[in-house]
Amino acid sequence: MRETIFRLFWRGLPKKLLSQLVGSLARKPFSRRLIPLYIKHFQIDMTPVKKPIDQFENLLDFFVREYHPEARPIDQDPHLVVSPVDGKISQIGTIEQGTLLQAKGITYSLHQLLGENESYTKKFTGGKFVTIYLSPKDYHRIHMPVEGKIKELTYIPGHLYPVNEWGVKLIPGLFAINERLISYIKTDWGDIALIKVGATNVGSIKVTFDEQVVTNPRKKKTFEHKVYETPHSLLKGEELGRFEFGSTVILLFEPDSIEWEISPEPGTRVYMGQALARIQKRKEE
Repeated sequence: MRETIFRLFWRGLPKKLLSQLVGSLARKPFSRRLIPLYIKHFQIDMTPVKKPIDQFENLLDFFVREYHPEARPIDQDPHLVVSPVDGKISQIGTIEQGTLLQAKGITYSLHQLLGENESYTKKFTGGKFVTIYLSPKDYHRIHMPVEGKIKELTYIPGHLYPVNEWGVKLIPGLFAINERLISYIKTDWGDIALIKVGATNVGSIKVTFDEQVVTNPRKKKTFEHKVYETPHSLLKGEELGRFEFGSTVILLFEPDSIEWEISPEPGTRVYMGQALARIQKRKEE
C-alpha cells in the first residue's frame, strides 16, 4: 500500500515545475542565508571547498562549489579510469541481454536509456556499467573519467522522478524515463557513455564544452542529438559539467574493455579522481 501511495504521489506531482521553482529560488540572493543551515543539516565538510562561505552569491552557487585541486587528486595512471564524481555506487555490473540492473529484481533497457540509439546500444551490449548516486551533501561537479574526445551528445527529455533509494526501488525503469544528457567519449581503446540523469529539484544539468545545451527548460524541448564537427578534447580529471542539485551518473563501457579496481558492491563510496577500473585493451592505431 505504501509503495502504491508513493508512486501515485510522484506521478501526480508537477515535478518539472517544482524543479524549476527550486532552481529559481536557489539563484536568488536571499538564499545565501540558507547556506549555513544547509551545511549543518547535511553535515558538509568545508575543508575541501575553495571559497569561504561569505563569498557565495546564493545557495545554488554553494551547491556547485568548487574544490581545491589537491582535495581530489586525479590518479594519472593512463591505464586507469577514474570516478567522474563523488558519490555512492548504486549498482555495478554487466549489461546482459541489453539490460542494466536498477535495483534488486528491477532492470531497465539499454536501448531506452540511450534514446533508442541503435549504434551505441549494439556497441555497449555485453559491456560493463556503474551507476553512481550523488546525495545533496556531495560535490556536484562532473569530471572526465579518462582523457578523450567528446564528439557526440544526446539530450533526452523525460520525467524528473527522485533518484534516491525510494525512487530507485519503486519507479520501474527510472533511469530510462527521467530526463538525461549523454556525453559520448572516444578514446584510443574504445568508447564510454557518460550519462547524467535528471531528478526532482535538479534545476538543470550543464556541460562545460557547450553552453547552448539546456535541460529542464521552461518551454517544452524535444530530443536532440549533436555531432560536433570539431570534437571537444578534454584531459582526464578536467571538468565536464555539473548538476544544479543532486542526481545520478551512469558510465557505460564496451565489452572486454575494463576490469573493476573497486569493490563491485552497491553502497561503495567513491570520490572524484579515484581509480574505478583498469583498461584491458587498446585499439590498434
